[in-house]
Amino acid sequence: MKPKLDKQESRALAAIILGLAWPTIVEQVMQTAVQYIDTAMVGALGAQATAAVGATSTVGWLIFGMISAFGVGFLAIIARVCGAGDREAARRAAGQAVLVTLVVGTAFTALPLALSGSIPAWMQVEADIRPLASSYFFILYLPMLPRTASAIFGSVLRAAGDTKTPMKVGVLVNFINITMNFLLIYPTRSATIFSHSFTIPGAGLGVVGAAAASAIAYTWGGLHISWALWRHPMLSPKGASLRPDKQILKPCLKIAFPNMLQRFGTSLGFVAFAAMINSLGHISTAAHTIANTVESAFYIPGYGMQTAAATLTGNAYGAGDGQRMKNLASIFIPIEIALMVVSGGALFASAPALMGLFSSNPEVISLGAVVLRMVAVSEPLYGFSIIVEGMMMGVGKTKEPFFYNILGMWCVRIVGSFVCT
Repeated sequence: MKPKLDKQESRALAAIILGLAWPTIVEQVMQTAVQYIDTAMVGALGAQATAAVGATSTVGWLIFGMISAFGVGFLAIIARVCGAGDREAARRAAGQAVLVTLVVGTAFTALPLALSGSIPAWMQVEADIRPLASSYFFILYLPMLPRTASAIFGSVLRAAGDTKTPMKVGVLVNFINITMNFLLIYPTRSATIFSHSFTIPGAGLGVVGAAAASAIAYTWGGLHISWALWRHPMLSPKGASLRPDKQILKPCLKIAFPNMLQRFGTSLGFVAFAAMINSLGHISTAAHTIANTVESAFYIPGYGMQTAAATLTGNAYGAGDGQRMKNLASIFIPIEIALMVVSGGALFASAPALMGLFSSNPEVISLGAVVLRMVAVSEPLYGFSIIVEGMMMGVGKTKEPFFYNILGMWCVRIVGSFVCT
């Protein structure tokens, strides 16, 4: 019989899990808070502005899903070598992460910018808001190299157990984004607080200002996290070769490729799904955009725990400790399901009120609230799948998640949406 953890051991392991997970959860809370604020600020400009911003958001999921797959590959490799205590291999892997970031970031700058004029039309956006949607998309994807650095280098740092640095960078990025939103979206205006009047400067750029604010914040975040990796005592790529290293890249790509196909397939499914929604008109597009923003906050416990699951499982795998991997599963899964039950219940109860934060249009609010309550029911099962996927990523098993995610997206969501709409 396998040995079971006693209460003291379970508590100690749970403390390690939560200690690694909480910075990632805080980071995602801040990111979601900014999405809420962005959506509310743009929403104040009207449903068409919200639709222009949200109409191409699923294309962003497609792009960043593929970029994040490289992060998964490096996370699995670095977590494994850190668990085995091989510092030199960890440093070499960080150097290869720099190489991949330069190549991938450059490619994903050129491609979206070249297609920015066509994407709104492909996404079935209404003709009168296509120019605005195109301008927003172009500006948002100008800083793709620093955004790629944030995604990949953040995974590299988390793989070594450093979840606090990406959190700190994320908090500052969000603060910059909010500040620049206030300055760029709205025109110069007067405000009164406690009977004191003052002038708030503004550029009055509207949707374009929202895109510029995000681009400035993303650029700063990419530069800052690159500097943090450069100074890291274990992972610094300083002096490492930028030539392709097959010993690192081959296993990394072996892990990343199925995950990339999974993310590409599911994100492409979201693009097709969003195109169906966009074809129903700007009210449906606005409701869909806001509902996506709202529900993202309620996935935070799941994805925060997923990063910890991948890192700790990868460490145990690298150390050859199979029993610890089983113990981790026995702790992670109950914690995750409990968190997602609470999260789903809160989403179900507050759906209409949350939609009302971002739109005053009663049709948008009503439509979005129905969607959110449907989503809320599935949260616990979704949380379970997130943890299992995280643990499998930690040991480099990405083929099974690829198969089930593609099956669920294209055979259930897309076919079902086509029939229902």
